[in-house]
Amino acid sequence: MNSSLQRVFLSRIDEERFGIRTAKAPGVTLDILPSVIDFCLANNVTLLIARTLTSDLPVAQAMEREGFILMDTLVYYGRDLKKIPIPTVTGGLLIRSIRPGEEEKVRLVAAESFRGYFGHYHADPRLDRTKCDETYVSWAVRSCLSREVADEVLVAVLDGDIIGFISLRLNNSEEGEGILNFVASEAQKKGIYQQILVAAMHWCLSKGATHMIISTQITNIFVQKVWMRLGFEPSRSYYTFHKWFDKL
Repeated sequence: MNSSLQRVFLSRIDEERFGIRTAKAPGVTLDILPSVIDFCLANNVTLLIARTLTSDLPVAQAMEREGFILMDTLVYYGRDLKKIPIPTVTGGLLIRSIRPGEEEKVRLVAAESFRGYFGHYHADPRLDRTKCDETYVSWAVRSCLSREVADEVLVAVLDGDIIGFISLRLNNSEEGEGILNFVASEAQKKGIYQQILVAAMHWCLSKGATHMIISTQITNIFVQKVWMRLGFEPSRSYYTFHKWFDKL
């Protein structure tokens, strides 16, 4: 297989959810852009979801010329876990690993937390809003059930109820990543999110990682402020584009 084609793949989950043939290309560069488009045409793709580094303006401009539409900007932050001491978890909140059978509790809290959340799916007027909400809820539940999605899920528990969540993954022996995280609306702005992140950093460190990364939409200012207070720094960012091939 041409190595460039390994950068684009069919997304079965998106196809099942939205009912259209969908592909994803997470790291488009100028040299592979033609092969990505050829892959989509050869596989009868209707919607392509593609990302490119914001620093690579030539490819972003080339994608716009090909009919790609900007949907969001994803920003990554990183933190050294060794050089900067990690705070201790304070506040008396119980933060622990997810337990078997708690997936339904996670689903309910995720559904409430992500209702109306504005990611790249929601930014596309052609996609059903209810199904867009379901993408994040499904992601949270799958994180609890499959090690292919997340290596660990930590939950914050108050009075027996799950009020916060973070899924974690080891990208390699040195780097851990916070993948998906949320706090129930009634529990927000009480320092709970910060406690969850501190626990997540300790988990990464316990697995031998010396660095942790986390990402969000650039418009999500609140969480970025929390990250910076905990020692995270901006590291890179990506544009997310959608291209509809049925409009050719």
